[in-house]
Amino acid sequence: MTQVASKHLGEALGTDFFFVREQFSDEEWSHFIAVRRFVDEEVVPVAGQYWERAEICWPLVRRLPELGIVGEDITGYECAGMSPMACGLVTMELHRGDGSLGVFLGVHAGLAMEAIAMCGSEEQKARWLPDMARMDKLGAFALTEPEHGSDSVALETSARPVKGDGEAGGGWVLNGRKRWIGLGSVADLIVVWARNTEDGQVNGFVVEQGSPGYHARVIEGKLSVRSVWQADITLENVRVPAENRLPGARSFKDTSRVLATTRSTCAWAALGHATSAYDTALQYAQERRQFGQPLASFQIIQQRLVSMLADLTAMQLYCLQIGRLAEAGRLTPTVAGLAKMHNTRKARAIAAEARDMLGGNGILLDYQVMRHMVDLEAIHTFEGTETMQTLIVGRAITGIGAFT
Repeated sequence: MTQVASKHLGEALGTDFFFVREQFSDEEWSHFIAVRRFVDEEVVPVAGQYWERAEICWPLVRRLPELGIVGEDITGYECAGMSPMACGLVTMELHRGDGSLGVFLGVHAGLAMEAIAMCGSEEQKARWLPDMARMDKLGAFALTEPEHGSDSVALETSARPVKGDGEAGGGWVLNGRKRWIGLGSVADLIVVWARNTEDGQVNGFVVEQGSPGYHARVIEGKLSVRSVWQADITLENVRVPAENRLPGARSFKDTSRVLATTRSTCAWAALGHATSAYDTALQYAQERRQFGQPLASFQIIQQRLVSMLADLTAMQLYCLQIGRLAEAGRLTPTVAGLAKMHNTRKARAIAAEARDMLGGNGILLDYQVMRHMVDLEAIHTFEGTETMQTLIVGRAITGIGAFT
């Protein structure tokens, strides 16, 4: 194999050792295969270029509505209305191609759109969701703060009600800071979570880009998911009209309802990254010759490939089960947390093995493994690190909270 990567390296090899795909419904298969083709033909060839430049790949973003996958499981309002399994498969395939593109859709649809769908009024859903489904308007989700990541329940951003029937028309005034807000600098609609100064409860508000006092600065120097931008946000006396408050977001429990689905999304995303790393390692081992024979002919290489496949298959089975549990309405945050913990851990190990098997080529963007390896670090942190998931599951199985 030459120093130039094979043009097919990193494309799907059809890894399905336990015949999981035989359980897909027609709807699931349709979304899966459409996104798989899109990833192989359009995403894989260009993702590394945008990643290296830390630029959003707008041509790929604009293709997402055409694939009919924007809007998660939301029904109506021109949304995709996919089953939980189909949502997971779409997430897996997008991350197999590019973690930044997967995160972009996850923030826009899985967080911002879901927040409006779950907590918004009928009028709000009709006003915003169709434009978001077409991606004529982009959404962001502003929860995390500089001093509150894992303990976002303690957020300090405030929302003060404004009384009166004058020209201002009442509404709310928001003050505070947010950090790590995906698309916060480019989104048209930002779902901001803030503490009501009257009752101390966490409420949700839709802040429109360009509102006076809303300032977003892209976080630079980021080495993971470089092609999607996170922002530091400052809210300085931002006026929000009364009709932009989400009426169903009355406490942090409602925030948690939105977040519950994203924990399982991380498990699917990790599976996508791991699949790409394994596919690349397998194809490289078959094509690369050392000491006069293919790498794949060496016993230790085969042992490592089989070990990677075993972990990858276990990840697939985790995702299959959480997808089915979600369809049955039985997926709990704890079960999703265990799946997220397991899959991110295994994915990081698979990516590290693949990078090592590629030798010096493993650090080149042409071979993709290193990009997936570092993008996984963001997935590892999203929705709580492995340590946080361990504590959540540990409390569930022992009945004892060990957070402090």
